[in-house]
Amino acid sequence: MKTNNTIAEVQISYAPSKRKRMQITSSKDAEKCFRSFWNKDISYKESMYILLLNRANIVLGYHLLSLGGTVGTIADVRIIMQLLIKSNAHGFILGHNHPSGNTTPSQADRNLTKQVKEAAELFDVKLLDHLILTKSEYLSMEDKCLI
Repeated sequence: MKTNNTIAEVQISYAPSKRKRMQITSSKDAEKCFRSFWNKDISYKESMYILLLNRANIVLGYHLLSLGGTVGTIADVRIIMQLLIKSNAHGFILGHNHPSGNTTPSQADRNLTKQVKEAAELFDVKLLDHLILTKSEYLSMEDKCLI
């Protein structure tokens, strides 16, 4: 019996910016970078982004990981790993917002951070920080020794 199977081609692309790129040397730099592209609904609904960095902590790019509701958002660890590999990143920073205005990380925030960090280490990629932003302030999980 002959079957007519087709196989999909997987394509991977990455086009780095030719403009001067920002270097992240502190959580304040990361906050500034996130705020430069974050959508205006930071106080309305939760979302999560990733900053992808090269070995010198220069930003290769960013990606919206998830859009959620007023009380949470979900990030897929497999998608994060795909982005790290696809961009050839050596480090990365996660950032998400809390519309409530409270920067305290939830247990879900801590669990995701731990899970992503451990997965990335398998690929020799380092999670440098996870920021929680509100309209007027932020918390760095690295600065608070939560990573």
